Amino acid sequence: MEYEIIRSKRRTLCLQIKRNGSVIVRAPFKTSERVIDDFVNKHTDWINKKLISVKSKKEYEATDKETVEKLKRQAKEIILPRVSYFSKIMGVFPERVSINSAKTRFGSCSSKKSLNFSYRLVFYPPEAIDYVCVHELAHLTEMNHSKKFWAIVEKYLPDYKERKKLLK
Repeated sequence: MEYEIIRSKRRTLCLQIKRNGSVIVRAPFKTSERVIDDFVNKHTDWINKKLISVKSKKEYEATDKETVEKLKRQAKEIILPRVSYFSKIMGVFPERVSINSAKTRFGSCSSKKSLNFSYRLVFYPPEAIDYVCVHELAHLTEMNHSKKFWAIVEKYLPDYKERKKLLK
């Protein structure tokens, strides 16, 4: 298996699979090639599983602007009503809600109370979309992932952990 080695002041070995499918091994400066090879060989099953995941995510990639815009409109039709519904229940109201093309996040919340959602959510079940909406709305009250934050999420979605797994 081919992989790139990036050496640094770190203390442990680490594997990373990039979106393009390349495998990166992060290693301390003094780690031998043999130790790195053994580490990679020991984690071959994990690497292969992640490579399959990366490949399946690429299938959800829209390649042309027209398709992206269509998916954004579709996401807006699905997400905006859910945000409105949960806003009323939770008693929190964002200043702005927008749909973007984020690849690494399903949603985000700014300090200006603006919520952003990736159009890629359209490929997930409604339970997962509701989880992301509640998660981001909870940030309007708690701008972190503290126990208070998770208590808010759990109050409105007691099964949030199962819903979160749907996004993996």
